[in-house]
Amino acid sequence: MGNRVRSPLESARIKAFLRLLPLLFVCYIIAYVDRTNVAVAKLTMGEDLPAFDSWVFGFGGGIFFLGYFLLEIPGSLIVERWSARKWICRIMVTWGFMAAATAFVTTPNQFYIVRFLLGVAEAGFFPGVIVYLTHWFTSKDRARAISYFLVASPLAMIIGPAVSRLFIDIGRTHQVDGVSITNPLLFGLKGWQCIYIFWGIPAVIAGIVVLFYLTDRPRYAEWLTVEERDALESELAREKALKENAQHHSVMAALTSPKVLLLSLAYFGIVTANYGIEFFLPSILTQWYSLEPASVALLVMIPSLLVIPGQLFIGWSSDRFHERRWHSVLPVVVGATLLVLSPFTQGNIICTMICFSIAAAGMKAYMPAFWSLPTLFLTSSAAAGSVGMINSIGNLGGFLGPTVMGWVDKNLGSYVYGLYFLSFTSILSAALIAVIPLRNTRDNQTPST
Repeated sequence: MGNRVRSPLESARIKAFLRLLPLLFVCYIIAYVDRTNVAVAKLTMGEDLPAFDSWVFGFGGGIFFLGYFLLEIPGSLIVERWSARKWICRIMVTWGFMAAATAFVTTPNQFYIVRFLLGVAEAGFFPGVIVYLTHWFTSKDRARAISYFLVASPLAMIIGPAVSRLFIDIGRTHQVDGVSITNPLLFGLKGWQCIYIFWGIPAVIAGIVVLFYLTDRPRYAEWLTVEERDALESELAREKALKENAQHHSVMAALTSPKVLLLSLAYFGIVTANYGIEFFLPSILTQWYSLEPASVALLVMIPSLLVIPGQLFIGWSSDRFHERRWHSVLPVVVGATLLVLSPFTQGNIICTMICFSIAAAGMKAYMPAFWSLPTLFLTSSAAAGSVGMINSIGNLGGFLGPTVMGWVDKNLGSYVYGLYFLSFTSILSAALIAVIPLRNTRDNQTPST
């Protein structure tokens, strides 16, 4: 059995996993850190810029997603109809420069402008990759491929704070055993400035690597044999043909489909909770437990340790049972429930971290199954447009969540009611996914062997 010869299709599938996913994985880590590292930088940024209160950080953190909204649908269509590697390269180089530029803001308005432009620069990356994966992976492998890719986001929430905490105290004056100590600057920069610049550089480098390393479609892959290319292209074409009689064919029909609109609203509610937590968890822990920035940066890595196995399990289970709806709904319900319970753990940091860890796992683990839902009833450009629309509308929740959290803290002096709000939006989203008439949430084709 150990000497079993793989079929050309099986060999092509394995090569695609090994060739494409590691680079896309690294790119998403960088992208996710660049959009969320403001959560750690915020811990000391306000010391140098007194005008930057919770509202400024909440609004500035969220305005990223207004810029992101503008190019999501065009970006996903460009990947479908033109070139994934060229478009992803453009995205990464421009967002790298904008991410680094955040280091030089001095006023709230400058912060808002740079964050908005960072969103414009990054727009299209995530839906573009999701569409790109449909060019390479059959329905048998798609949720698993997406789950491997999505694990980058929780890993980014470990790597980002772990690296950023090394910079956070640069140039900062703080008390050590009752003695005031001022750390030296690094090239004339404070720690929060170093965080933005340090994470902007890898985006530019990775963008250039993408241009020369990714392959747009199997037929262009010189790293596959002729037999492997033909086998993979034939299987993808076969699956596409099975869905040609689906209800929606055109891009406009897909974008106006009630199912797509409802999926967009569902994603909006979950993203609202996701980014509300991610942007403000460091601040919540600081408020509840009066911790030093470096200690907070360590603690915020913990929830992601549970997210990673959660996403991998949901991706595997969803593919194993060819079921998408309930693999999307149940993790969100669990996450929302623990989010409601988290305020009751104040005073016990272990219980607090357990609640936030399970909540984070639920709010992330659903994604591999969720992003397989549109391809159950749409194909080609229609599916690409729908992915772009769902991600575009949904990510507006990334504006709402942090903005509400910042407003609640500034006006009520506590994050508790903000956490209840985030839980409420998540429950509504889970209910929507549960009732959307997808006809059949199981893959409608027999998995190839």
